[in-house]
Amino acid sequence: MKSVIKHHGATNGVTGSCHELKFGEAGFLIDCGLFQGDEAAGKSSADDLKIDFPIEHIQALIVTHVHIDHVGRIPYLLAAGFKGPIYCSEPSALLLPEILEDALKIGFTRNRELIEKVLGYLKTIIQPVPYGEWLCIYDSDSRRVKLKLERAGHILGSAYATFQLLQGDNDEHVVFSGDVGASNAPLLPEAKSPERCDRLVIESTYGDRIHEGRENRVGTLRQVLKRCLADNGVVLIPAFSIGRTQELLYEIEETLHDDKIKEVGKFSEWEVVVDSPLAARFTEHYRNLAEFWDKEARERREFGRHPLNFYQLTTIASHDHHKAFLHRCLSVRKPRIVIAGSGMCNGGRIVNYLKAFIGDPTTDILFVGYQASGTIGRQILKHSPDNGFVVLDGNRFDIRSGVYSLSGYSAHADQQDLIDFVSGIRIKPKEIRIVHGDERAKKALQSKLKALSFDSKVIISRAQETE
Repeated sequence: MKSVIKHHGATNGVTGSCHELKFGEAGFLIDCGLFQGDEAAGKSSADDLKIDFPIEHIQALIVTHVHIDHVGRIPYLLAAGFKGPIYCSEPSALLLPEILEDALKIGFTRNRELIEKVLGYLKTIIQPVPYGEWLCIYDSDSRRVKLKLERAGHILGSAYATFQLLQGDNDEHVVFSGDVGASNAPLLPEAKSPERCDRLVIESTYGDRIHEGRENRVGTLRQVLKRCLADNGVVLIPAFSIGRTQELLYEIEETLHDDKIKEVGKFSEWEVVVDSPLAARFTEHYRNLAEFWDKEARERREFGRHPLNFYQLTTIASHDHHKAFLHRCLSVRKPRIVIAGSGMCNGGRIVNYLKAFIGDPTTDILFVGYQASGTIGRQILKHSPDNGFVVLDGNRFDIRSGVYSLSGYSAHADQQDLIDFVSGIRIKPKEIRIVHGDERAKKALQSKLKALSFDSKVIISRAQETE
């Protein structure tokens, strides 16, 4: 009765997540994401991004969360003729159309009427699934498939998916981790391991690293912000619109209540700016979906604090407002922290800020997420220790700013978190497949998992592998 697992992405790196679970003649896709960085080479045009695997047997798409590297190819899936349901958590059901609206604008068309038509259809096939509840998603004469989504702690709405495959008196539990969240992160509850898992497909983004603790991370953030206040500098934070931005705002708001920060001076002049239409919209969604926050965040809100809506916070939506604010930053010096997309600096408004401020020694650049190979962010991290340079829009810019990488702000689990997730499964998997990581990270996690005391086959999955 063993199921078949295929991988259509996220086997050579950390983007393009797309996996297939086949049970008999029925198939189920888990995510359908875009490739980024070096992994996007040869996959940038509409023709290159067409779905290149059979989908006639695909019964449903399950979305673990709405980051673009997990959902960005859904429009191409629809164009290929997919007409099945899209299952996701309740928050993801709200967020997914907005993410795909941006994907449609960038990759397909600016035609508003066509975009509305696609989004209208999309909303008819999205089916929200409450956390922790089994749902039958396939029922034939001899086989049934049930789905359960559990919190993954990665971003709002993120989930790992458990499939129960039933045939006669036999059943098999197959779990796809999606992206597991870091432990002790702000705003969202941590992922809890499944009770049972026979086969596990697990991410390995930080399979070779341990994040710095939250206390150390917040301490580093405060030091950078104190410097910003002291020298009228600018702190630039390239951040993804969903998850990272909201966690940063939460801890910046916490920092605003630190008396040691207030002692530095110029506190009343400090501006905190989110320059991203998408981030502004999703921050609003985070505020409205506080029921999905963790206990600490809900309690802070109950005490009258507003961790995602404090008075120093300004959001910038329109491009004209962005240009005007950038001009003001260059004309009037004052301490500012600017959070802007994209998270890996390959495009987006953050590039304009980098061009304006990367050569200024009073500038600090904070990287708070993974920088994939081939991205501008990875180049800045690589060349900044040697006072190097980076090429932006065809022009050379010397790196004179401070550059920091705070791994503790990653929305991804680190090596220990991933080990804990596996160790916490009561009925252990007979097979573990490692995906969604650079080769070094996958091998490091494989080695650690093999060293655990339970008997599991641990393999690094490859593209299109069927087994």
